[in-house]
Amino acid sequence: MRLLEDAGRVSVPELAERFGVSVVTIRKDLERLERRRLLRRVRGGAVPAPSPDEGSFELRLHMHTAQKLAVAREAARMVRDGDAIAVDGSTTCYYLIKELRDRRGLVVVTNGLPAAEALVESDATVVMPGGTLRRSSWALVGDMGATLAGRGRLTYGFFGLRALSPELGLLDLSPDETAVKRRLVSISSAVYGLFDSSKVGRFALHPFVETAGVTGLICDDGVPDDEVLAWKQAGVPVQRVPVEPER
Repeated sequence: MRLLEDAGRVSVPELAERFGVSVVTIRKDLERLERRRLLRRVRGGAVPAPSPDEGSFELRLHMHTAQKLAVAREAARMVRDGDAIAVDGSTTCYYLIKELRDRRGLVVVTNGLPAAEALVESDATVVMPGGTLRRSSWALVGDMGATLAGRGRLTYGFFGLRALSPELGLLDLSPDETAVKRRLVSISSAVYGLFDSSKVGRFALHPFVETAGVTGLICDDGVPDDEVLAWKQAGVPVQRVPVEPER
């Protein structure tokens, strides 16, 4: 998937040679990835999946890792024992959850399967509203209104994002993911956007929280000064955190 992301196309013979396996093995692997809608097989190889998508969870998990970890650790400082929080299925929120496994008595509402799995050995109460599995993001999507309605407010909502705009707010590319995030935003007393600097200037279609509804933004120190200023002028504080170099 990393090679496909870089080159836009991969070939069966080249992959077989690179990984030291047979072409039969490569074809079977590509078939499995295609079933998960992560790519599209073509004669002799594969190309990216044709539908607009932010990329598979496992691919995104290993991109901009140092920045995401720095953001996640800073966000984790806000959460106290006994808090009730919402986190979406983004990779940055997954790293946040891993930072929170030693907290006591948390209630975590999430649609992300990896986030829920990361809390299996903690004492957190994990609430997963029902829905349909979206394979590329390892998340449940769909109408969760009946599951969450009338059950009170959450202390914080933490959300990854595809793009951000001081005029429109925080945005996602998938309408299904957007619908879930909007529902989680609606029951969160404070809403924080977590993102790495690669998201600045990117394109997305669907706002899931307008600017006035954003409590704050947490990002890495690669975000430009003018972007920070624009959000501050819109009334949203931005916290930039330093990134430790990867070893």
